[in-house]
Amino acid sequence: MKPYKFIISGGGTGGHIYPSIAIADALGDSFSDAKFLFVGAKGKMEMNKIPEAGYPIKGIWISGLQRGSIFKNILFPFKLIISFFQSAFILLRFRPHFVIGTGGFASGPILLIAHYFKIKTLIQEQNSYAGITNKILGKRVNVVAVAFPNMSRFFPENKIILTGNPVRKAILEVGLKRDNAFQFFKLDSSKKTLVILGGSLGAEQINQTIESHLSFFSDLGIQLIWQCGKLYFDRLKRHNELNYVQVHPFIQDMDLLYAASDYLISRAGASSVSELALLGKPVLLIPSPNVAENHQYHNAKYLVNSGGALILSEKDLKDQFKESINQLMIIDREKVKDKLSEFAKPNATQEIVLKIIQELKA
Repeated sequence: MKPYKFIISGGGTGGHIYPSIAIADALGDSFSDAKFLFVGAKGKMEMNKIPEAGYPIKGIWISGLQRGSIFKNILFPFKLIISFFQSAFILLRFRPHFVIGTGGFASGPILLIAHYFKIKTLIQEQNSYAGITNKILGKRVNVVAVAFPNMSRFFPENKIILTGNPVRKAILEVGLKRDNAFQFFKLDSSKKTLVILGGSLGAEQINQTIESHLSFFSDLGIQLIWQCGKLYFDRLKRHNELNYVQVHPFIQDMDLLYAASDYLISRAGASSVSELALLGKPVLLIPSPNVAENHQYHNAKYLVNSGGALILSEKDLKDQFKESINQLMIIDREKVKDKLSEFAKPNATQEIVLKIIQELKA
C-alpha cells in the first residue's frame, strides 16, 4: 500500500499550532513513511512555526470576522470563496487519506471541502466552549476529539471522544529537568520561583500589575521569571537590574521554564490549561477577557473546580492581586498535584492517533 497522506490545519495561535505538530509527530511515529502537508492562513504565525518544526505548509487567503468593524469585514466573503477554491486545489493535488483540524481560520475551508470530497476527517476542540468554526465542522466531520467533558451541547454525541489536549513531548518530561532548569535560568536554589506567563505578545494588564508589585514580591522573598511578551520587553527590561527578577520577551524552552517554577501566573488558553494540569503546580489563572465566548474563563473554571488552581479576573487585579498571591503561596503543592492529575491527560495525542488509525482501517 502507498504511504498514508495527512493534511493538518491549525493556526492563528500557539494553542492551535502546537497540538497540530504533536499529532503529526505521533502519526509519524506510527507510520514512518507517512507524508504530511499543513494548511494555514497566509500571514499568520503557523506559516513560520510549522516549517520550523520540519513540516511543509501551504497558505490560503482567509481570516476571521472582525468583531465590531464592518469596514474590516468587507473582504471576508471574497476571502472565503477563494479559500474554498484553494482548499479544493490542495486536496486534489495532495490527495490525502485523512484531514485533521486543530482550530484556526484555515481549518474551516479545508475541512469542509474534505467532507464534500468524502475524505475522512477529525477536528480537535481544545476549549471548553467551542468556537463557531468547529461548531459548524462538528456536524460534518467523522470524529470530534475534545478536551473537556459535557461537549455534547456543541457536537453530535456519537462523534465525540474525550481525549484531552495534545501537548509537546518535552512537557511530559518536566519532572526530570529541575536541576537543569535552575542552571539554565541561573536561579537561587534557596528561593521559591514564581513564573509569570502572559502569552507570546504579552498581556498589558498583567504586566502593569506585576510591575507595580515588584517590592511586594521582594518582601515575600521569591524570585520571578517574567515572560512579558515582545510588545512590552523594551519598556520592562530595565527591571532585570533587580537581582530577583528576570524579564524575557518570550521563552522558547517551556519545559525548563515549567521545571524551574514553584508557582505560576498564567492566562487560561486551552493548551496552557492542559499543560498546567500535567505540571501539577499551584497556579493563579487570569483569563483574557478579549476572546470569543469568554472561553478562557470556562477553561480556567475546570482547573479551579478541581481545587488545584485559583482564578482572578482582570477587573479585580488592582484590588485582589495581593490577596490572591498570598493564597497561592500557602497552597499545599502535593495536594495540588493530586487534584490536577484528575484533569491531566498525558496520553491525549496517542488516543487521537489511535482513533485516526481506527478510522483509516474502517
